[in-house]
Amino acid sequence: MNFLRGVMGGQSAGPQHTEAETIQKLCDRVASSTLLDDRRNAVRALKSLSKKYRLEVGIQAMEHLIHVLQTDRSDSEIIGYALDTLYNIISNEEEEEVEENSTRQSEDLGSQFTEIFIKQQENVTLLLSLLEEFDFHVRWPGVKLLTSLLKQLGPQVQQIILVSPMGVSRLMDLLADSREVIRNDGVLLLQALTRSNGAIQKIVAFENAFERLLDIISEEGNSDGGIVVEDCLILLQNLLKNNNSNQNFFKEGSYIQRMKPWFEVGDENSGWSAQKVTNLHLMLQLVRVLVSPTNPPGATSSCQKAMFQCGLLQQLCTILMATGVPADILTETINTVSEVIRGCQVNQDYFASVNAPSNPPRPAIVVLLMSMVNERQPFVLRCAVLYCFQCFLYKNQKGQGEIVSTLLPSTIDATGNSVSAGQLLCGGLFSTDSLSNWCAAVALAHALQENATQKEQLLRVQLATSIGNPPVSLLQQCTNILSQGDKIDRRGSKIQTRVGLLMLLCTWLSNCPIAVTHFLHNSANVPFLTGQIAENLGEEEQLVQGLCALLLGISIYFNDNSLESYMKEKLKQLIEKRIGKENFIEKLGFISKHELYSRASQKPQPNFPSPEYMIFDHEFTKLVKELEGVITKAIYKSSEEDKKEEEVKKTLEQHDNIVTHYKNMIREQDLQLEELRQQVSTLKCQNEQLQTAVTQQVSQIQQHKDQYNLLKIQLGKDNQHQGSYSEGAQMNGIQPEEIGRLREEIEELKRNQELLQSQLTEKDSMIENMKSSQTSGTNEQSSAIVSARDSEQVAELKQELATLKSQLNSQSVEITKLQTEKQELLQKTEAFAKSVEVQGETETIIATKTTDVEGRLSALLQETKELKVEEEDELESGDQEDEDDESEDPGKDLDHI
Repeated sequence: MNFLRGVMGGQSAGPQHTEAETIQKLCDRVASSTLLDDRRNAVRALKSLSKKYRLEVGIQAMEHLIHVLQTDRSDSEIIGYALDTLYNIISNEEEEEVEENSTRQSEDLGSQFTEIFIKQQENVTLLLSLLEEFDFHVRWPGVKLLTSLLKQLGPQVQQIILVSPMGVSRLMDLLADSREVIRNDGVLLLQALTRSNGAIQKIVAFENAFERLLDIISEEGNSDGGIVVEDCLILLQNLLKNNNSNQNFFKEGSYIQRMKPWFEVGDENSGWSAQKVTNLHLMLQLVRVLVSPTNPPGATSSCQKAMFQCGLLQQLCTILMATGVPADILTETINTVSEVIRGCQVNQDYFASVNAPSNPPRPAIVVLLMSMVNERQPFVLRCAVLYCFQCFLYKNQKGQGEIVSTLLPSTIDATGNSVSAGQLLCGGLFSTDSLSNWCAAVALAHALQENATQKEQLLRVQLATSIGNPPVSLLQQCTNILSQGDKIDRRGSKIQTRVGLLMLLCTWLSNCPIAVTHFLHNSANVPFLTGQIAENLGEEEQLVQGLCALLLGISIYFNDNSLESYMKEKLKQLIEKRIGKENFIEKLGFISKHELYSRASQKPQPNFPSPEYMIFDHEFTKLVKELEGVITKAIYKSSEEDKKEEEVKKTLEQHDNIVTHYKNMIREQDLQLEELRQQVSTLKCQNEQLQTAVTQQVSQIQQHKDQYNLLKIQLGKDNQHQGSYSEGAQMNGIQPEEIGRLREEIEELKRNQELLQSQLTEKDSMIENMKSSQTSGTNEQSSAIVSARDSEQVAELKQELATLKSQLNSQSVEITKLQTEKQELLQKTEAFAKSVEVQGETETIIATKTTDVEGRLSALLQETKELKVEEEDELESGDQEDEDDESEDPGKDLDHI
């Protein structure tokens, strides 16, 4: 407070004496007045003076205004005036009338007043509690005041809010306010609150900030929205940038899928307002935040896969190939696509399949490379295309092979109708534009990165230099251009072409002894390198000397001594004789000491302010860091140490071969184990299916048995007679009671038949006796008596015959019933024989017994038929005798008369 009074006293043009007295009186009225209206009017007057007399009001009125906030919370109007006054005192935003030389002093005033206000942490807590008031005149100035405090002293205010109970949660409620002014200023407040504070960023994210912000962006029209969309996107960047926890939460919450509609911009040329360009630029940057190469590899990979699965990558490629897209949006889209596909095989394969909407269609990679080697294109666009090509080839051996294959003789289109990626790179490599040379060399070096196979394949590339001359290899042409130096008139940097070619050659020869042999086979290469290194040139050429030293060192370190004239020891002797070992190491150190080396080593993206700064590639800086030490050691090693090292290398190679052999064996065994596991799993499945089938069949058999038992109970079958054959007869579900009952009924029928037969025999004998007695009778009386007796016997015989007929009929019915039961038993036997496999012996027993029953039934039926025939014959003979008796009696009567 004393400091502020001193500042005020030192001002040459302070407030008038009457104004100072007025402010003092108003402060006294605020402090001492008992009427609320008087205090309210005094605070309103202070508010009107606070903009012009900011220092005086701040010094005298701040404590009184804070007291008003504490004591008069019931009156929203006076609270609103007090908050507005404090905002005018602390904020630096309305300093339009202040002279330039006093602007810094005004900014200091804001930070000084902010320090006074937050010195008591209760003041910030009080302000947070006031934000819970729904009244517009309290909430809106409260939001603006807290935002101003955060802008002045952000870290201190953030810490106070962080330790305040429910402090962040109260501020999150502002996003749900139905009044757009408060909601929009709430977004600005959260921007200031979340800046560079990971703890608050996490709390805000877990308070459902992503959902609310994405809803606001969607309601405002996505990329077609206004400044509110821009503010929401900046807040989302604050929450996600360099915050792995929030990035994972954003991905797990499926919010990446909600980003796809942002990029549905269509092909129209007339919809690109300045605000839309800004919004889309921020949206693309937000995508890059999620897939940045500086993020943990696992998090980046999962986000890349999610972007491909939801169609976001496809949408970005649509913008990439669309017409009428502004240059800065196109450049940022290329950079975004680059990082979405970087190191992700699925995304890289998809990008390789994208075609530009041309006639005939061309691959997107070819169209982009055409822009990269075209010197009329903007520099930032060419850098973006180079970055996209690098990301496409990053950890993508398949893509590297496809690019190199377009340079090989067997795949070049002889008709010339289509331009391949390899042809464009060669064209850029040997053009007269130094920037195109550098970009093409770096792009080709990325096609060889960590891929020994493609390094060997590239040795096969032959170039036709001029008509009538034999073709030369690509490696030889690169060294030829390198040796020409500045003799060729080029546009751009003097050393850019040579630096690009040297980086390409260093990448090509590293870890590839065959390429080293091809390079040394040209007798002019080593003298050229030693001559370049030995010369004393200016600072600009020192970098070229360092790269030549690196290339010569690679030729020594990866030399397999296949060329007798350029063995390791001879090359080291040459260096010591013509250059000197110390001088060679010093020149080698020029690379890492260059001012642009450290800049290139920080980020993979080639981001340069101008073409002159485009010297080093990020991946090449890694190679230098890896090889600088080992080359230094190799130069100082003696021949004996080299021999020992060679022996160690051979031993290591043998061990590597053994390890490789065992790895292959293990891989084969793993494949066999995998096949066996699959077979086991298949057999398990089959076993389970068979067990299920067996279980079903067992249950069906049990059901059939239960059904049969129920039928047996319903039919009332007798279980008393189970003979000695019961064990054999019970097989296949047929009970012995059935066969026993049938046998008993057949025996009973036989007995009845024998009884009837004996009765018929008796009757026949009686009829014969009667006939003989009738024939031999002599007197009439005896004839009459016999006739009367015979008539009675005949009547009795007829009655007995009728009884026999009825018995025969009942037996016929019973026989039919038995046949029906026998047929049912046969059907059951056949049904059970189909569902269950039965042993042959059991089937034979059942068939034998069934045949026996059938035979007996057939015999019984035959006997019954014979019995019927005999009965009919007896009846006919009896009727005939009756007629004879009747015909004889009248004569006898007449004789008697």
